[in-house]
Amino acid sequence: MHDDNDTSVVIDRGQYENSKTPWDQESWRGALLNWADRELAARGLRATGRRGVRLRPWSVLVRIPVEGADAAGRPAAVWLKASPPAGAFEAPLAAALARWVPEYVLEPLAVDADRGWFLLPDGGELFRQILDRGPADPRAWEEPLRQYATMQRALVPYAKDLEQLGVPSARTTALPQVFDRTVEFIGSVLKENTAVDPARLQAVRPRLLNWSAELADLGIEDSLDHSDLHDGQLFNPEPGRFTFFDWGDAAVSHPFCSFLVPAGDIVERYGPESLPRLRDAYLEPWTGNGRSTKELHRALALAERLGAISRAVSWGRLFPGASDETRAAGATASARWLLKLSSEEPLPTG
Repeated sequence: MHDDNDTSVVIDRGQYENSKTPWDQESWRGALLNWADRELAARGLRATGRRGVRLRPWSVLVRIPVEGADAAGRPAAVWLKASPPAGAFEAPLAAALARWVPEYVLEPLAVDADRGWFLLPDGGELFRQILDRGPADPRAWEEPLRQYATMQRALVPYAKDLEQLGVPSARTTALPQVFDRTVEFIGSVLKENTAVDPARLQAVRPRLLNWSAELADLGIEDSLDHSDLHDGQLFNPEPGRFTFFDWGDAAVSHPFCSFLVPAGDIVERYGPESLPRLRDAYLEPWTGNGRSTKELHRALALAERLGAISRAVSWGRLFPGASDETRAAGATASARWLLKLSSEEPLPTG
């Protein structure tokens, strides 16, 4: 049985020192690590060195060093992830994506779909690391955005299959209902908390109805929305190639909702003047099928605003037993995202 106090384990709880996860249960922890050891052994791999454990209210992530070196000569490692019940779909989703779009994702070494556990090989350098050491050039985002959009378009025929895997459904036409359920969740957690005004949240709904109806009428089919595609959620293993990971916040929704988070990253790093060119890079794989540039730009503007709903929903995917403090923090974050829908900044018309 593995021991959390073992010197071979390094624990990182981030800013969630008091947050409970199943890792705190010796039987669960032992089952998880023993499963990983068995799966590694079945593939001729042996764990060695100190495991790094990252605990968050929404995931347990373990870096397991293994004997040997990777293609770049670095010490080899694999990654073990365990998700809460509301995010357990990520394990079978990772396996399905490796079948459907293998060129854009990592292929899991092992998956336990029932328990929401999976093992991934190391993906190499994060895109963020490459950006940090290179010149400040927003064009670096062009190719990953094109490839991500190409992957989304390839996944359109699998939308129902994704839902059958348990990926949450936030279809374009159902976004008002998803919004309603999220407002109910926020209210049930925060109750009398005066920091969030329920009336202000409800005031958003009429424009939300109009936006989601207009977006649906533009006729772009739903697909997989990563919902949190920042520069730390993709690898750049070799020049011109990108792989996308960490699907725990994903939903089946309008694909363009995915642009919200990278747009924020891009503005923060390079300024808003870089966005038009990168919007066009993302939209390039969606051209054709009789859609005008104006229609695509309008759809992206609508979806970029509505993407706040998927971001809000994801904060409810916590491990059971999360403290009141943790749940309140999640509900508050959800409310902040929904309030972005009340922005008075006009949407571009084309």
